[in-house]
Amino acid sequence: MAKNDYLYSVVIPVYNSEAVVAETVALVRNFFLSQTLRFEIILVNDGSRDSSWRVISDLARDFPEVVAIDLLKNYGQHHANICGFREAKGDYLITMDDDLQNPPEEIGKLIETVMNGYDLVIGRFKSKKHSLVRRVGSRLVGWLNRKVFDVKDDLILTNFRIIHRDVVDRVCRDRSFSPYIPGLVLKYSARRCNVLVRHLPRLVGTSNYTWRKIMRLMTTILFNHSSIPLHYGSAFGFVVASISFLLGAFYLLDALFNKTVAPGWATLVVLLSFFNGVLILMLSVIGEYLIRVLREVGSQTQNCYEINEIVR
Repeated sequence: MAKNDYLYSVVIPVYNSEAVVAETVALVRNFFLSQTLRFEIILVNDGSRDSSWRVISDLARDFPEVVAIDLLKNYGQHHANICGFREAKGDYLITMDDDLQNPPEEIGKLIETVMNGYDLVIGRFKSKKHSLVRRVGSRLVGWLNRKVFDVKDDLILTNFRIIHRDVVDRVCRDRSFSPYIPGLVLKYSARRCNVLVRHLPRLVGTSNYTWRKIMRLMTTILFNHSSIPLHYGSAFGFVVASISFLLGAFYLLDALFNKTVAPGWATLVVLLSFFNGVLILMLSVIGEYLIRVLREVGSQTQNCYEINEIVR
């Protein structure tokens, strides 16, 4: 089948973007209309504090191919994407930001590449125009993704991508309480690659990513999608336990053969504090996983977000 035979769904999470989201939608529409491609645009308002909902709901009323969804509150970009995934009807789904840093005309490169039999094509920026915090955070998250999801070093993850319908359906069936879209599309895809695209400076406002959000994201990746902390914690506990046994054997032999009685209260207190601290650390790691398990069990019967309104 040719690329014109497919329906393309463009999912755009919207957060405090009243000044730029209308232009983003206009350029996306112009691209698809100029290429005579069938499309729909799904805008998910993620609890914006400005007038973004008014802007995108008006766009949905003006254009039949635009759908606007208003979430009850700010759930985060990944929850907004999941909501858009479940609403999308396209044979291929495209995700992009709402701030025009992903030029809509570059969608053509994603489409041309995915037609070669891939089920996930990710835009790789020739040069990033993010802030320093965002660039450093992206490097940390990218490194963590390669460790957790066993990604090849030459595969770069970004929010600008095109995903085959089969992968989208698998992602939608996943009921994770804290969804992480890059990890989920990697988990449920087999044939994936990068394609070079342009990345533009942010026209309006500043990035919503802070060190706090980046650290929270890294924690989500570690505890929701990997067992790395538990493995490393177990290994550390094993090493400490081995040392404690050796120390115990040493002091026992010393007491038997040297016949000396040392006060040793300070040493005893230090050792007990240290080993009890290790036990508490291990219990904390296990407790973190228990919390995630309880959330996962609860999420099997409910969505990880609530929709306030949909305008088609």
